[in-house]
Amino acid sequence: MSESTAVQRPPEPDFSAMTTEELIAYRDAENGWRASGAARAILGEPDPGAAIEWQQVTLPGRDLPVRVYRPASTGDGGPDTPTDLPLVIHVHGGGFVGTAVQCDWVASRIAARLPALVVSVEHRLVAPDSPIANAVDDGWDVLRHVLRHAPRWGVDPARTAVFGESCGALICALTAIRAREAGLRLRAQVLVNPAVDLTGTALDHPSIAEYAYSPTRALPQLRFLQRLAVPPGADARAVSPLYADDLGGLAPSLVVVPTRDALADHGRRYAERLRTDGTPVRLTEYPGARHAFLSLPGVEPQAEAARAEILEFLRTALAG
Repeated sequence: MSESTAVQRPPEPDFSAMTTEELIAYRDAENGWRASGAARAILGEPDPGAAIEWQQVTLPGRDLPVRVYRPASTGDGGPDTPTDLPLVIHVHGGGFVGTAVQCDWVASRIAARLPALVVSVEHRLVAPDSPIANAVDDGWDVLRHVLRHAPRWGVDPARTAVFGESCGALICALTAIRAREAGLRLRAQVLVNPAVDLTGTALDHPSIAEYAYSPTRALPQLRFLQRLAVPPGADARAVSPLYADDLGGLAPSLVVVPTRDALADHGRRYAERLRTDGTPVRLTEYPGARHAFLSLPGVEPQAEAARAEILEFLRTALAG
């Protein structure tokens, strides 16, 4: 998890023919770049009002890294730290690649300006031996762990939200459904350019065809993710929140959709389903923005407006 500046971004591989060894090498190189100082011009600088650190959480059968963002004015989590901050569980995008560090710009601003404790889940990445169900379990288990130890983390468990981007939004959407089933009341869910369909219909949405290869080569990556995420014989609907039996009674939702995105219709359809099933939802579209725009403030002008909208939505939802 070095943040060295002497890192070059790797070229995009051929996802249709990628071997397991090539996947591991590619994501190590790509994540190394995303965590480097060289990437800051694109990914943005952290808010100086937030203290950032890696921590390990002990979960059933595994230890998992999380990246913790705390308002700098509240101290370092020691005995004198306030115990009533709202909690935001965040999950980065990427699926088979990605790291919490790529979201420092937005996560640190939520922590500093809400203010809140933001815990970003460095989940197990999708791979031939690690389906999306593992990452979904990681998101849920980190949420439960922090809430079980709320005084230690300095949070008010009654003021909790989930916030995810792309594949991370899928994890958060499923976490919100699990929370409802477990009787855990979340105050909000924020889903940015969400991927919510991993079934056979995942690539049938009109926006997939429209933006398959522009402004990015989205279709090969989505095919690769779909192939890895749901192994043969697994139930794709179980990890596709778009096809959940009931989306009623969930946390009030903000769905953020960049319009130049192959996954735009995933977000639109999910917002429609939430509304139909009775969950309060706000759908906001950002014309001309591309996928992952919220993590690209150095090149995507609308990232700042989306960040401001998310902050105000969470501030209202998590008010004491």
